[in-house]
Amino acid sequence: MSIGYLALVLHAHLPFVRHPESSYVLEEEWLYEAIIETYIPLLKVFEGLKRDGVDFKLTMSMTPPLVSMLRDELLQDRFEAHLAQLEELAKKEVLRHTHNGHLKYLAEYYVEEFSQVRKVWTQHERDLVTAFNQYQASNNLEIITCGATHGYLPLMKMYPQAVWAQIQVACEHYEENFGRQPRGIWVPECAYYEGLERQLADAGLRYFIMDGHGLLYARPRPRFGAYAPIFTETGVAAFGRDHESSQQVWSSEVGYPGAPEYREFYKDLGWEAEYEYIQPYIMPNGQRKNVGIKYHKITDRSGIGDKALYDPYWAREKAADHAGNFMYNREQQVRHLHGIMQRPPIVVSPYDAELFGHWWYEGPWFIDYLYRKVWFDQDTFEMTHLADYLRAHPHQQVCRPSQSSWGYKGFHEYWLNDTNQWIYPHLHKAAERMIELARREPEDELQWKALNQAARELLLAQSSDWAFIMRTGTMVPYAVRRTRSHLMRFNRLYEQLNAGTVDAGWLEKVEVIDNIFPNINYRVYRPL
Repeated sequence: MSIGYLALVLHAHLPFVRHPESSYVLEEEWLYEAIIETYIPLLKVFEGLKRDGVDFKLTMSMTPPLVSMLRDELLQDRFEAHLAQLEELAKKEVLRHTHNGHLKYLAEYYVEEFSQVRKVWTQHERDLVTAFNQYQASNNLEIITCGATHGYLPLMKMYPQAVWAQIQVACEHYEENFGRQPRGIWVPECAYYEGLERQLADAGLRYFIMDGHGLLYARPRPRFGAYAPIFTETGVAAFGRDHESSQQVWSSEVGYPGAPEYREFYKDLGWEAEYEYIQPYIMPNGQRKNVGIKYHKITDRSGIGDKALYDPYWAREKAADHAGNFMYNREQQVRHLHGIMQRPPIVVSPYDAELFGHWWYEGPWFIDYLYRKVWFDQDTFEMTHLADYLRAHPHQQVCRPSQSSWGYKGFHEYWLNDTNQWIYPHLHKAAERMIELARREPEDELQWKALNQAARELLLAQSSDWAFIMRTGTMVPYAVRRTRSHLMRFNRLYEQLNAGTVDAGWLEKVEVIDNIFPNINYRVYRPL
């Protein structure tokens, strides 16, 4: 019998990026890349595991913005056009490299890969949300929710109604799309503040995920550290991230993704091909961009010298080696912890889903090999998802978790610093105004629509992705523009509602652009 548990948790999230007002916006390709490189490869892994009798268990968040985009017809159509361009380019690459055996082999590999993506996309009738949900129905996958727009909750705690709206709108959206209430939540950025658990309990949530130090500094100190969940005083359970297993995977410096056999992310055909040749496949304004066809492996990390050509065969072999190493390390870890704890530990290993496939191209192969090796080659621990674990272990220590987040320094600094602090006075003022608006009763349908759109605009402005991007220094103008545009639309709606003169034509245009949460009820912002 096994003496412990391993719980892989994948956080599938992208900010809501949808621009019907423009024929091309580069940031929409974040979704297309994730579909091709992460979501469809994961579905293929799940399909293969089920086919071969591996009863896998995985916890996976699917955030409301991601679910909304995956089910949006405009984005589905644009994804198909994007995929068609890639298929065309890959076939041209085969012809271009007729006399270079290795490059021809790689080009043919991409032709087959894009063909498989289209096959899965068509097989599921463009509905990847239902595709993932079928594995929830078989209890292999536990899909959890997140904040409505990934809002950073500790920095809005002075407005409990704003926190409640992020939680409640997410739960309602989850039920609309998955046919049941969510049991768990990936708190955005794993950011916790004392008292948040009360709102989670009121929303009917059973558990949430936080960084390990949120448990380690809990009061009283948890007897088993981060290797058992704790129950908060409301009855909601908190699971803590295991640092050791997390770093082994996500770190590009000391973790698996930096292996020389793996595909190099930063050398892309869009930047390396002759301009006249690649021009039809880059941005309409003629600027180069990543196209998703990459021919080189990491080779070495010195940055000196040329990169060698990539070989998927040897990369797959390395992924199998790393999966075996990860399993071995978890066996040793579980044995050690069991000896100390005298009860089965649970090692919770959470990652951004997009790490697997997009950033670390071989990541889905790693997951596939890991589940197979764990199923067939060891009996020290079993894989579980978090809902199954709580059903089997309903008694845990009661503690008060510590304020915390994941990321740089672990206490909110990444989302509140000199690069992004300017946004919060505006967000707080908008939250005050939305709470004020929520007390109103609409005089007609137009006011009802305006009130609901104001709620949407505030939620979209609160997305932690914009503060995160400002801090990382990539795509900053886009993040600034999105924050400002949502706040400007919100304030315009507020002023029009107070003046009693809602511009129906303008509101209709805004509803088409920011169409997330079609069934939202602005009254969610009323005082609790």
